[in-house]
Amino acid sequence: MSSRHGTERPLPVAPARPPDASMTLLTEVYRRPLDPGYAEAAARRATGTASPRTIRSLSTLVVIAVVLGLGTTAATIALRHPASSVQKAREILEGQIGERTEKAENLQAQIDELTGQVSSLQAEVLGDDDRALQEGADAVAVESGVQPVEGRGLRIELTDAPTEDPDTEDPKLRVQDQDLQVLVNGLWASGAEAIAVNGQRLTSMTAIRSAGDAVLVDLVPLSSPYKVDAIGNPVAMQPALARSSAGQRLSTLRTSFGIGVQMSSQSRLKLPGTGPVTLHDATRLGLGEATEPTPSTTPSPTQSGTADAFGAGRAPDESGVASSARLSGREGT
Repeated sequence: MSSRHGTERPLPVAPARPPDASMTLLTEVYRRPLDPGYAEAAARRATGTASPRTIRSLSTLVVIAVVLGLGTTAATIALRHPASSVQKAREILEGQIGERTEKAENLQAQIDELTGQVSSLQAEVLGDDDRALQEGADAVAVESGVQPVEGRGLRIELTDAPTEDPDTEDPKLRVQDQDLQVLVNGLWASGAEAIAVNGQRLTSMTAIRSAGDAVLVDLVPLSSPYKVDAIGNPVAMQPALARSSAGQRLSTLRTSFGIGVQMSSQSRLKLPGTGPVTLHDATRLGLGEATEPTPSTTPSPTQSGTADAFGAGRAPDESGVASSARLSGREGT
């Protein structure tokens, strides 16, 4: 090659490349298949020695696990054992509830004892000389619901319809106060002599109402299932109830809303009494003048819900006492 000054210099010659220069990576893989770091760790494992870094890591993990365990235990204990002030307030409330419950039970026992004394004195005063008056008093005691009674009858059990999502219950699938009202009035019209719903005796002054999801019978909350016990002649009451509007409503509840309806004949039912009744004064108005008030122990069937409870015009049999219901614990006829 000629230069600008007319002299010639030889061209540089590139060094020769090895024949496997393009396969350096594959060559290294074949020569050293195991990474040096892995090889060193495998050698330490074979000799039974561990690096200081591994020991420090394990120690750190153990300490963290212990701290987390202690923290979880302390939080659990704190949740299970509330603060001393909260615990003391809870104990005070529990004590008050226990005292009020015991006081209510003692008062109820006194009421039962006094009721028994009144009944004994009444029977002693009447004696055997005035049997008709005694039978009339027994009949009034049955109809007014003052005394517990027992006898054969019907039991109708109503149960809320099942639902897939309890949080979004449909009120139509639950037994409502109107259902019980219709059923109770139908039983009275069919010849029932005494009725109780879940152990709550019904009288002409009984009100059946609803409060939220609960049904109230004389301010006592009841829930499903509702057992309606009716003392009377089951052979006559069952077909009469089926032909009434109450029977049609029960059929609609069963077929249209899936509410459980079970009716059975019972050879013996025991219904509680309501205890002493409150005396009411009735005043008859004349021509601008009022007569002296007279006390009455017979409730007036004017309360809504079971207004037709005893069925106007229904009278006891010839003996003066209802044929199926008799006073529990006393001799009836």
